[in-house]
Amino acid sequence: MVVDPGKSFRLFTPSLKNYFYWHYHPEYELVFVEALTGIRHVGRHISNFTGSDLVLIGPNVPHLNFDYGIETSYQQIVVQLKESFLGDAFSETPEFAQIHTLFEKAYLGIAFDGETKRTVAEKLHYMQDQPHFQQLISLLEVFQLLATSKEFTQLNQQDTSIKLFLDDKIRMGSIYKYIHANYDKHPDVNTVAASVHLSTAAFCRYFKKQTNMTFTDFVNQYRITQAKTLLLKGLTVSEACYEVGFESLSYFNKLFRRLTGENPSVFKRR
Repeated sequence: MVVDPGKSFRLFTPSLKNYFYWHYHPEYELVFVEALTGIRHVGRHISNFTGSDLVLIGPNVPHLNFDYGIETSYQQIVVQLKESFLGDAFSETPEFAQIHTLFEKAYLGIAFDGETKRTVAEKLHYMQDQPHFQQLISLLEVFQLLATSKEFTQLNQQDTSIKLFLDDKIRMGSIYKYIHANYDKHPDVNTVAASVHLSTAAFCRYFKKQTNMTFTDFVNQYRITQAKTLLLKGLTVSEACYEVGFESLSYFNKLFRRLTGENPSVFKRR
């Protein structure tokens, strides 16, 4: 991690939407992204978000760049800091006890929502124009907000740090690339298995282990994510259904409701 002179953390606004960046690093990372919809892939957890996302990720946890594949305008703010941020202050200063606990849980990946996400987003936007010392104070306030919030979701149930699957970057990249290019057609599990040099049976086991999803379920979720973008761009429910590769409108409606909790028409109006 490269930081500016006189700073103990990095605050920046990356833009990598055209790249599959399945990566890990030794720093803690807080990511906020505003977009119509996008993919959240942290460790073995895969889901999608609508509107915005706020996630804290621990050191060496593999994750996909949150702007991957976004085809609309968006903004992203990222904070990175070393494990040694503030030295022993987190463990030895009583006032930092709750933040210390938050950081201990970050290896699971934590997504925040509700008022917590809204307040932290405001602070992150404001921080960009602050002097260094005020940025540090604001960042501590952000972590205290996160540490005391009840508006969060733990993304993984177990350690997914890089030691568990070090060699999967190229393989997962190939899989994502294939799905992105073919989700609106008929993605074939045999074809993608061959492309990563696995038998179909071995590929299915591998994919389920890495994502906790079957290949078919992942493709369907990817299609629904793309359909959300199309609905928010103004397409009708029928148009979005067929545009992302579904042949049955009733099945599309049923699957959309199962994955998002609401009908596509209700989502579009909301």
